[in-house]
Amino acid sequence: MSKLPDLKTSFSELIATPSISSLESAEDISNKPVIDLLQSWFNDLGFECTSPEVANTREKHNLIARLGQGDGGLLLAGHTDTVPFDEGRWSHDPFTLTERDNRWYGLGTCDMKGFFALVLEALKDLPINEFKRPLTIFASADEETTMNGAKAFANSTEIKPDYAIIGEPTSLKPVYMHKGHLAQGIKIIGRSGHSSDPAKGLNSIEIMHLVIGQLLKLKQHLAENYREDAFSVPYPTMNFGSIHGGDAANRICGCCDLHIDLRPLPGMPLIELEQMVINYLEDISKQYPGSVSISTLYPGSEPFAGSANDEWTKIVEQVAGKQAEVVNYATEAPYIKQLGCQTLVLGPGSIEQAHQPDEFIGLEYMKPTVELLKKLIYQACIQ
Repeated sequence: MSKLPDLKTSFSELIATPSISSLESAEDISNKPVIDLLQSWFNDLGFECTSPEVANTREKHNLIARLGQGDGGLLLAGHTDTVPFDEGRWSHDPFTLTERDNRWYGLGTCDMKGFFALVLEALKDLPINEFKRPLTIFASADEETTMNGAKAFANSTEIKPDYAIIGEPTSLKPVYMHKGHLAQGIKIIGRSGHSSDPAKGLNSIEIMHLVIGQLLKLKQHLAENYREDAFSVPYPTMNFGSIHGGDAANRICGCCDLHIDLRPLPGMPLIELEQMVINYLEDISKQYPGSVSISTLYPGSEPFAGSANDEWTKIVEQVAGKQAEVVNYATEAPYIKQLGCQTLVLGPGSIEQAHQPDEFIGLEYMKPTVELLKKLIYQACIQ
């Protein structure tokens, strides 16, 4: 164990190793150095590690670290990437762990590279040679963009744990359900022309007016026909986030773009939601052939539903001393759940700090998180 760094050092080294995910290639950074760092530490603990490259990424890798063989046991999962940071809005260097006011500041402290340092800290004090069931650590790539790391792991692994914890920042409250996320773009291509003779053009704003009318009907249909009372907003939502069209008052608008955000409830696959949008706009597409184009702006996130009554939920509630809840943000949970395991989202820090300048994790989370992880690992792998 002497090779392993102390908790602050492991935090510092993870934060000092950039692993930004972005759909823009200029900002995107490979997570391989973070994977190599984690792999060296878990190797020192006796884990068997593999770090496969993830398809459809820019040289990104997953880490799968296993202690023990066979099915069952526990999976501890999280992502190794961060969002880009707002240059000029940070009070500290995002890649230097800075302690101030009983907080550790740095990009990834809370969301969520720091979780792996806490897992390592918990394992230092556990009798690893007494494990009866396997423990798997999964560190993923590109959660902040495409979730391709988790998707690849779910589709290719033969690992079948009984239980899983995804260490996203939930203030150490277990989360058993969340909504999904789908962002779509509707583009209307008309024909520009002089406003003095409307018949010689095709005004895309007028077609978009029809589109918005149909989407409002879909929005009402979703609110009236789908419901899950566990959520603070108990129905699927649709937001009209951005619209742009035209360039002058005296020109017929030739192109108009609308971006919408949809948040489906569990039980509503994204592909079905995409088809609903197509269906509601079908008559307009027929009326104006070739004018209506629907696209996905970036990869969406499926909704997730575990159960408040699962054995694992009850165990974690008891150990954590907090009741399981639902949240509106998305995680890798729906893909981890595909392994057949009872899955919860539970981790240190607050989601309020995620994706913010001066991201931090409070030092008050350190000891409780380590103790909680010890107890959960003991329950799932040793007892």
